[in-house]
Amino acid sequence: MNFLISGQHINPIYLAVTGFLIGIFGGFFGVGGSFLAGPALYAVGVPMNFVVGTDLAHIVGKSIVAAKKHRTLGNVDIKLGMVMVLGTIMGVETGAQGIEYFKRQANVNLVVGSVLTIVLVSISAFIFWEVWRTSEMQSRRKKKRKKEDESAFDHVPKAVWRIKLPPMIELPVSDIKKLSLWVIMFVSFIGGIFSGFLGGGAGYIRMPMLVYILGVPTHVAVGTDLFEVVISAGYGTVSHALKGNVDIMIALVMHTGAAIGAQIGALLTERFSGPRIRLAFAPLPLLGAALLVYNLFTRGELK
Repeated sequence: MNFLISGQHINPIYLAVTGFLIGIFGGFFGVGGSFLAGPALYAVGVPMNFVVGTDLAHIVGKSIVAAKKHRTLGNVDIKLGMVMVLGTIMGVETGAQGIEYFKRQANVNLVVGSVLTIVLVSISAFIFWEVWRTSEMQSRRKKKRKKEDESAFDHVPKAVWRIKLPPMIELPVSDIKKLSLWVIMFVSFIGGIFSGFLGGGAGYIRMPMLVYILGVPTHVAVGTDLFEVVISAGYGTVSHALKGNVDIMIALVMHTGAAIGAQIGALLTERFSGPRIRLAFAPLPLLGAALLVYNLFTRGELK
């Protein structure tokens, strides 16, 4: 099938199956799936600027489906998601401007591919380490009752909660009594930069930040991040479309599979505890990084 906007010829079955798998992962882990969607599109020849913009467009529809399902399961903190909107939009535009800069330098594939690879490997290594530490901590006190969503980094959000920079916000759905607005803005701004520069909703960075920095329970972080992905990816899609970086037909074909997969993934979260969800997520960024490195080498970007 020919996609005229990006000038690519891609098998639509490949795109639909890729979208289905990304939908399952996104619904289960609360991420847009760009850690797989980006490498998958780049692998079939899509230029990196179109990878970023098109990935954002396809993720919007999938995330709406998954977020709606998580909402019915009580896993979405709407108040937190709405507070994060401004920081997210500012971050997305900052990242999108970065893409434009490297397009003008004619090295967007190498820069974005390299940065995304480093980010994915770092996130995967950190989550593996954190879950291992959590397991070790639990094994040392077997006789005590284990928390379903315990983390070895529980001390970090407790320290963040002690930041009393007004205005302070109460988030009952996330079991947070008081949290500074500026901390939330910081987390959403960083997530937005990753979304605008590397594509997708940046759930691979925002979901861990919600858990490890803000102290949001994993199941609520998954659902809330999907809600936030709708906003960040929606704004990012418009921004990149105006810059000529979106092939909407590729996005629509991928969404046919993603809409089904997202509902399946959301239902699966009810069967796993927080640490198990994080452990299952950890190897996926490595897969995306491996695909990126392989394609950067085979396409001559890395010499």
